[in-house]
Amino acid sequence: MILSTFYRDTWVEINLDHIHDNVQAMRNHIADDVQIIAVVKANAYGHGYTQVARTALEAGATMLAVAFMDEAIFLRKQGIQAPILVMGATRPEDLSDAVKFNVIITISQAEWLHEALKFYHEDQAIHLHVKLDTGMGRLGVRTEAEIKAIEAVVNNDKRLVLHGAYTHFATADEINTTYLEQQYRMFQEMLDWFAEKPSMIHCANSAAALRFPHKLFNAIRFGISMYGLTPSVDIKPQLPFPLKEAFSLHSRLSHIKLVSPGNSISYGATYTTKQEEWIGTVPIGYADGWLRKLRNNEVLVNGVRIPIVGTICMDQMMVKLNNEVPVGTQVTLIGQQLNNFIQVDEIAEQLDTINYEITCMINYRVPRLYIRNNSVIEVVNHLK
Repeated sequence: MILSTFYRDTWVEINLDHIHDNVQAMRNHIADDVQIIAVVKANAYGHGYTQVARTALEAGATMLAVAFMDEAIFLRKQGIQAPILVMGATRPEDLSDAVKFNVIITISQAEWLHEALKFYHEDQAIHLHVKLDTGMGRLGVRTEAEIKAIEAVVNNDKRLVLHGAYTHFATADEINTTYLEQQYRMFQEMLDWFAEKPSMIHCANSAAALRFPHKLFNAIRFGISMYGLTPSVDIKPQLPFPLKEAFSLHSRLSHIKLVSPGNSISYGATYTTKQEEWIGTVPIGYADGWLRKLRNNEVLVNGVRIPIVGTICMDQMMVKLNNEVPVGTQVTLIGQQLNNFIQVDEIAEQLDTINYEITCMINYRVPRLYIRNNSVIEVVNHLK
């Protein structure tokens, strides 16, 4: 059944049990009166919007967060009924759609509200969270006058419900906490500018929730660590509970050959065999998100690390095998095979980037297999 859903032996596996366990571990880590907002933007960091959202809600999250309206509406159309917060900017003319799909909008300016209300002529409530810029420098209110101006608009229109206020830490994943403490103090000060504080207050992302359980107010935004990935390598020793990686990437050998000494492999002839070598072809390449810069990385075959050789192509790459193995043998690029494990962080280090980028960059043309209780429960192939 699984093989008939896609025609190239390259796929991602998403372990939903691990996501469930990570959410429950966070639920046990924080106070009972602190809600978990599961961040599922960017296709749930490459893991799958709907599958992750449902798993997170089942495990104890009470709200979802996305980057923009399209993502929220997609989740609604998939039958997700939980509250959804859009954390990015929304166009004023799209306010009616936000209300239609029962989406919570982030605002940062009274002027935005004035403009948006020109497009809205219904009686339904408009739920809002106000973003406070305490030092991130992206979206957000920065002055007391701006907060008072927003409150004035809200108080003048019974349809407007100021449900929440939040900020975002720029350095919560760094060892040095000086800037985080500065942002936290600023957030506390800005909250005092409200004549009436909103009911939901949140500032902690994954890193802050893991490290500073006394700085959570009554909700956290659980993003990268919900997927089993540490917010930064630096704070790994400080994790209060083990995280379980949910994302793995696999393929199978599509061809093998015994190549004599002095033969070059792939574009640019950048690798030349020094002796007789078994060269295997793997059907994955940079168009799948497996970038050319990974040409010196390793993969797992039969639980053993073997090197990628030659330039990675758009759809294929080559590896140097230790011995002859059958065509169809599984190749693991990220994840566990027998007693060996290639972590997402290892790939991030090779590319001089962060683990967030790795799971996000694996292209949608790579099918996703969803695992519960060691069984595949769903296959998503975006090409079908």
